[in-house]
Amino acid sequence: MILQIDTAGAMPIYEQLRNQIVLGIAAGRLKLGQGLPSVRRLAADLGINFHTVNKSYAALHDEGYVLMDRRAGAVVSRPKADEDFALRLGESLRLTAAEAICHEISEEDFANTCRAAYRAVEGERQ
Repeated sequence: MILQIDTAGAMPIYEQLRNQIVLGIAAGRLKLGQGLPSVRRLAADLGINFHTVNKSYAALHDEGYVLMDRRAGAVVSRPKADEDFALRLGESLRLTAAEAICHEISEEDFANTCRAAYRAVEGERQ
């Protein structure tokens, strides 16, 4: 599993790690049922605090992207489709749309950018 973490970036490391894992699942680089490295191992590999990795894994678990098992550790899962996600997605897109408007991005360009991003992740599937 190859992850790119920017320790000097503005986004918290645990969010970067969470996002990289979600992208890996969506693109098919991380398969359903695949085990993730242990918290301590991944922290050592990335040179970050194990509490940071633990926070990422906890968020992924809460969101349904991983299951936690005492023996197997963190295992890739598929989150259940639910109404809460659709609401959170709508709110997130609403904020992103507002930012696009502030930057004078047209509705058409915004929609095209969304489609391109979706297709890029979908195109990475193996």
